[in-house]
Amino acid sequence: MKKRLFTIVAAAGLIAAACGSDTAEDAAAEVDCDTPPVVTDGQLTVATGETVFPPWMGAGADDFDDPSTGTGYEGALVFALAEELGFTADQVTFVRTGFDEVIAPGEKDWDFNIQQYSITAERDEVVDFSDGYYQVEQAIIGAADSPAAGASSLADLADVRIGAAIGTTSLDYAESVIAPNSDVQVYDDNAAAKAAFDAGQVDAIVFDVPTAYFITAVEITDASIIGVLPRADDAPEELGMLFEEGNPLVSCVNAALATLRDNGTIESLEDAWLNQGGDIPSLGN
Repeated sequence: MKKRLFTIVAAAGLIAAACGSDTAEDAAAEVDCDTPPVVTDGQLTVATGETVFPPWMGAGADDFDDPSTGTGYEGALVFALAEELGFTADQVTFVRTGFDEVIAPGEKDWDFNIQQYSITAERDEVVDFSDGYYQVEQAIIGAADSPAAGASSLADLADVRIGAAIGTTSLDYAESVIAPNSDVQVYDDNAAAKAAFDAGQVDAIVFDVPTAYFITAVEITDASIIGVLPRADDAPEELGMLFEEGNPLVSCVNAALATLRDNGTIESLEDAWLNQGGDIPSLGN
């Protein structure tokens, strides 16, 4: 049975948390996370992309586009969170959504959505986010003979033809931080950006670091990561799970995330799925 637990107690807990007087665990206790407020009794409904990609989900040899396998960083994290929230693996159900369509006000028919959503103030006006579960860095990839090869700073990328996918923070970074002399080429998705690179329409593409690892290992094997790009400012970009605005489940998920961070689970999942090694240089400002 579908239920919405916007009770006075939960609302009070959220207000207190917003005022900074409660920890994630305190707020979760007020919501009563022993019986988590989910859209369907006895089931954790998780939304994710219409297609999922390694290293985030479906990262096993035979698991491509299957979020239910628990492979990949986000896939494994979902099941670790589910266990902390009191759900067994067979009580986790996945549904598919487009990336942009869910960043809108209104009722959601899932508990949270996980597909590399960066936490931004603009998005936070219409939806809620969990605490961050991954701090993002951007990387630039190119061929060995690319004009970007050998770059040691952002200034060295000024005359490089750069591409990125629309709606991503990689595009935002390319346009506002790298700010090359020619317009950044914008593509519908990562696949289209990759195709443009293959066709020689751009010299380099900007991706987040885990995606760059996967792209260069599996899809554009004649390219490599030229460098990890410097952070845009002192506040790191973080990925968070996306919720319907006002959803009391947020505090329960935040408490579960805090536990997984404290007991080393998040670090071990990052090591297993995202930190693939290699001596990659960091570019300067």
